[in-house]
Amino acid sequence: MPLRTVVLLIIVALVLVFAGLNWAAFMAPTTLSLGVAKVEAPLGLIMLGLIALLTALFLAYVVYLQGVVLLETRRHAKALQAQRELADQAEASRFTELRAYLETRLTELENSLSAQVAEMRDRLER
Repeated sequence: MPLRTVVLLIIVALVLVFAGLNWAAFMAPTTLSLGVAKVEAPLGLIMLGLIALLTALFLAYVVYLQGVVLLETRRHAKALQAQRELADQAEASRFTELRAYLETRLTELENSLSAQVAEMRDRLER
């Protein structure tokens, strides 16, 4: 497990231990102002709920980012594979062209050599 994950798990565990040890204080009702009205509610429980909500939102965001990165990686891999196939086809085409050129040149050389051999035989016969 990466070090960051271990550190985050330790922090979450410490928050849970702290909340457990101070549960009575977390559940103590307090007068809270909502701007328009005042209500009696346990401030500690509300703050714990906000921490849980923010943690859930953070985890959802991380999962979303991982998904986006995964999709982008797949897209890049497909594009890279397509480019690799194009390069392989171009290389095969170059080899085919080189083979055809060499065969043509070799045939020309054989014909030239045959003509020279025939000419030498004619000269020798004369």
